[in-house]
Amino acid sequence: MAKRNWKKFPNPDKSFAYAGASLEKNWPRLHRGDCEPFPADAATQDAWRAYHAGDFAKAVELGLKAGTPGGINAANKAAMIYANYLEDDAAAKLVLFEEIAERCSGQQESGPQDANAWYFHAYALGRYSQGISVAKALAQGLGGKIKASLDRALKLQPKHADAHIALGTWHAEIIDKVGSMVGGLTYGAKKDAAEKHFKSALECNPDSAIARTEYASGLVMLFGRSRLRDAEKLYGEAAACTPADAMESLDIAAAKAELDE
Repeated sequence: MAKRNWKKFPNPDKSFAYAGASLEKNWPRLHRGDCEPFPADAATQDAWRAYHAGDFAKAVELGLKAGTPGGINAANKAAMIYANYLEDDAAAKLVLFEEIAERCSGQQESGPQDANAWYFHAYALGRYSQGISVAKALAQGLGGKIKASLDRALKLQPKHADAHIALGTWHAEIIDKVGSMVGGLTYGAKKDAAEKHFKSALECNPDSAIARTEYASGLVMLFGRSRLRDAEKLYGEAAACTPADAMESLDIAAAKAELDE
């Protein structure tokens, strides 16, 4: 922690500071995507407050110090959103994702019923795979590990919108890299399954910008230009979403950037 130079969240907003009772009051909206249960202890609550406000370094520090399942989840989510959006150094990104995956592996042993111990594990391995190239990751067997963790997360929590998003992306990226036939026969990747998961994500979390941007990206990977208009519509909807915290602000900014390209 001390050796890492954390960049600041670029779009601070007072509305993202959920002081006192406002955190619990807004918790259902803030965690509709990951279904994280509200923590009973103050230390874990403070870690999540830091996360929602965009102080990702503090969230990691407080979450790990709390040592609770929810605290570690706060640390992992803070690290993964930071790595995905704010860390420019490719090698540093990979290290962050490796650290998250390692912590999640420990959580899976100590608390196997925690859906986010499995979801964050899959997310970290997925982003790590994108960093080294999906083809290389598949050759290393990471595709199967990601799928297994996402399946476990959804078995534990069927309304986990973010896991549905990730699984939709998993199907889309494999088909994009190896084609429908090989993807289906070798990995079980299917176009209709990808769309089904993206739609399920939006049903579970209709306010989600990231569900729309990942769905849009998935459509382009799966169908190319024939679904480009649908993808553009989804990006437009994502850009028009109202953020409830720092992560959603970053999601929406990414959607706007995609529309500008």
